[in-house]
Amino acid sequence: MKSLLQKLNIQDINPGASFGAGHWIEDKAGAELVSYNPATGEPIAKVIQATPASYDQVVKASQQAFESWRNVPAPKRGQLVRDLGEAVRELKEPLGELVSLEMGKIRAEGLGEVQEMIDICEFAVGLSRQLYGLTMHSERPNHRMYEQWHPLGPVGVISAFNFPIAVWSWNSTLASVCGDTVIWKPSELAPLAAIATQHICNRVMADHGLSGIFSLVIGTGQEVGELLINDPRIPLVSFTGSTKVGRHVNQTVAGRFGKTLLELGGNNAIIVAEDANLDLAVRAILFGAVGTAGQRCTSTRRIIAHKSIVDELTQRLVKAYGQVSIGDPLDEGTLMGPLVTPAAVEKMEAALQNASQAGGTVLTGGKRIERPGNYVEPTIVRMPKQSDVVKEETFAPVLYILDYDSVDEAMRIHNDVPQGLSSAIFTDSMQTVERFLSSGGSDCGIANVNIGTSGAEIGGAFGGEKETGGGRESGSDSWRAYMRRQTNTINWGKELPLAQGIKFGD
Repeated sequence: MKSLLQKLNIQDINPGASFGAGHWIEDKAGAELVSYNPATGEPIAKVIQATPASYDQVVKASQQAFESWRNVPAPKRGQLVRDLGEAVRELKEPLGELVSLEMGKIRAEGLGEVQEMIDICEFAVGLSRQLYGLTMHSERPNHRMYEQWHPLGPVGVISAFNFPIAVWSWNSTLASVCGDTVIWKPSELAPLAAIATQHICNRVMADHGLSGIFSLVIGTGQEVGELLINDPRIPLVSFTGSTKVGRHVNQTVAGRFGKTLLELGGNNAIIVAEDANLDLAVRAILFGAVGTAGQRCTSTRRIIAHKSIVDELTQRLVKAYGQVSIGDPLDEGTLMGPLVTPAAVEKMEAALQNASQAGGTVLTGGKRIERPGNYVEPTIVRMPKQSDVVKEETFAPVLYILDYDSVDEAMRIHNDVPQGLSSAIFTDSMQTVERFLSSGGSDCGIANVNIGTSGAEIGGAFGGEKETGGGRESGSDSWRAYMRRQTNTINWGKELPLAQGIKFGD
């Protein structure tokens, strides 16, 4: 840990872990929070959580910074994000290793997450010159109509443990070039990666003579999270997490007429057609189901395979699973690290018990690995077609295999879950592809062909439908979520005609 901090140019993890008003806040009344290494179960470091007083200090500083930041030309705001991306690029290796150390994803994925932050910084720099509005023809003579977009204010970002910095960066980079300031409440399971990222932000802000653009409040959802979602000073709350908590966040923020951007549960399926390239399918399924130990919102949870190829596909997958090396995520050659907490292991065991009671058969895996840390075997379960068990998302490497007779049946099985994030199909049939991508096909926000469900690129809008929340982050026109639309009409003539031809008085 000390060597990583040295590489990151951090002398120590400040015990006062909240940052606002240009300095780290030492709140002696704050409760202690311990970050644990999921690979060993041992503590890594301790930080002090925010109290209502230190939280309020951070929000006030963010509000004050917003007053001037919103008036900075957007291309100038983009220069801050450009330099942030360059600063992160220089520290990609130690920051990625810290992510792996704290949440358990393998080193390659930790580095990939940091690269994702670098990529979204580059995207946001270009976006800073493309915050376009529209012009419209007025029905009234000598009038001009157009729309423009204005910053919202301080944006609250509540991120999850599985992508402790990438998802924050999707929000923070876009929000900042849009003229907003950002208050970050990271997962209490991954505070160190957030603190390290904040240190980098601080250096970049200082180089630009700025403060308060990026702020940090460490704490639990029950305490700091509740303060944030109930705070009328925060016009937008971006939340990534479970559907259960997301529903509470949505209802609470809506109750004060705030806005939410929700990225919630996923129960992602891959349909494997009878003409699929099974070599491609097996590789995509393996990464989608086992990558990050099944702890991605886009992880592959269900395989819906045509009855003519389901047995061969299953045999190939069982063989591939047997070759997955499980161990320390920082070791070269490891393909799957631990689950994030002991509670996550218990939830996986409970899900497998429910699957067995519903008629499922475990084909491989399914056991806790008896060693220090939260290690489990990646698991494949053959399930009957009609089972409510597969409608529940388990944040673990559990893969359910079902079979189908017709494409229409496959689509019914695919869509018959509450979640709607990511989906995929493997086929060489153009007709089957178009059926899958049609309005009556996949009901997910992401629909892929001949690639898996995970590994989204930052250029496309990321998000899903139904109980996934409907939010969109990262690419495309997702920037609009961080701004307010204003329609303007200018009368440049000498008369005052009314719309719809209304005559009023003389």
